[in-house]
Amino acid sequence: MANVCTVCGKGTTAGRSIKRRGKAKKDGGVGKNITGVSRRTFKPNLQMVRASTNGQIKRVSVCVKCIKAGKVAKGVKQQERKV
Repeated sequence: MANVCTVCGKGTTAGRSIKRRGKAKKDGGVGKNITGVSRRTFKPNLQMVRASTNGQIKRVSVCVKCIKAGKVAKGVKQQERKV
């Protein structure tokens, strides 16, 4: 799935963007008026991380909140052995 955290399941949510016009009453105006409301989406901050799941290292998309909280066990790349 796109735009979904594999750890917590956080995904895209819908919301609104409100356009206002005018000067605020506290600044000496007559007040702000809403001139338009448009729909928008809020997307999570996802990063591709190498994480170890079930003993295997896979690339998964995880939100930054889960990475900061330590919910992801990062996988380490295997270094080539020199002979």
